Parts: sequence; C-alpha cells; structure tokens
Amino acid sequence: MGLFEQEVKIADLFSQDEMIDIIGATKGHGFEGVVTRWGVTRLARKSHRGLRKVGCIGSWHPARVQFQVPRSGQNGYHHRTEINKKIYRVGKALKDDANNAMTEADLTEKAITPMGGFSHYGQVTQDFVMLKGCVMGPRKRLITMRKSLLPQVSRTAVEKIELKFIDTSSKFGHGRFQTSEEKAKFFGGAVQKKAKTESKAAEEATEK
Repeated sequence: MGLFEQEVKIADLFSQDEMIDIIGATKGHGFEGVVTRWGVTRLARKSHRGLRKVGCIGSWHPARVQFQVPRSGQNGYHHRTEINKKIYRVGKALKDDANNAMTEADLTEKAITPMGGFSHYGQVTQDFVMLKGCVMGPRKRLITMRKSLLPQVSRTAVEKIELKFIDTSSKFGHGRFQTSEEKAKFFGGAVQKKAKTESKAAEEATEK
C-alpha cells in the first residue's frame, strides 16, 4: 500500500540493458478477405466466381470445414505479447533533462523529439523508454510493460549497450538536420531573408 495513488517513475521499475515483455492490441484492419488475411495466392484469370478466394475449402468427407482452411474475418486488433525487448535507454522528462538525446560520442545539445515532432504523435515531454524493435498497435495506444518472466542468459540479453548516436532529424521527409540551430546555420539566414523580401514586395504591391 506504500505506492497507492503515488507517482511511480519509469526509472524506478526498469533500467537500461534490461529485457522486458510488452503486451497490447495490434493495429486493427477490420474485416478482410483470405488474400490479405492469410496471404493466399490469387486464382488464375477467368476463374469461376472470383479470384481472391480459396479454390477448395475441403473434401466431401469429413463433412465440415477444417480449422486449417483460410477464411475471411477480422484482421488485426488482436491481443499480443512480445517477449525479450531490450531497453536501450530510460530517458528523463524534458523539464528534468532538456538534452536527453545526448550521448558520449554525440555532444550535440538536443532532445529526443525529432524536428517537427514524431509523425502522428507530437512532442515527447515526459519520461520515455527506448526499446529495440517494434511495438504492436498504432501511435498513442496504451501498452503494458512487465519484467521478463524467463531467466536471461543469452549473449544478446547480457550485452551492455552504449548508444553512439540518436537521430533527431525530421521524420516527415528526407531529414538532414539534427537541430533547428544546425539548419539555420547551414542556410545562413537565407530563409528569413527570403521571407522578408517577399513580405516587402507584397507591401509594395498593395501600396501601388
């Protein structure tokens, strides 16, 4: 009862180089056919009554459809558990550490949020966990993280991770700058000069 209604930080539960399990629901795709749902090969051209279907769902006997036969139905939004996800970094909130994306090899002062924010998510302002690999579900979906239930003795599990570089370039295109200061330094104020010139030309046009 000591932690009841108390704030528990992520750093108090997990640490770097630890292997954890994640639990959540996958991204939903609704009702799908057998080609999309199970990867069934499309039938040949001019096949009878459709192409994107199973050619034969079974023999006369047994007089029922076996469970191994691909059928259409719900695809996605399934409860899944992925085990053995390695933690690469446990970062602090932006208010506690403004440069939470720095490493020993990269001393650039920058936060974990890339330029322009994460696609369909935004800014990361609270404590965060960086995992190796993918996580089920769309952005902003809740997931459950738990301690690994199995003893970790593999070489991958006991390996010590030392991050050399964290990419914070824009994720909306071919990002090439890590910080806004780097971008401004590269262009040398050309963007601001162009904006001022265009605004001045617009003002002159309105006066005429």
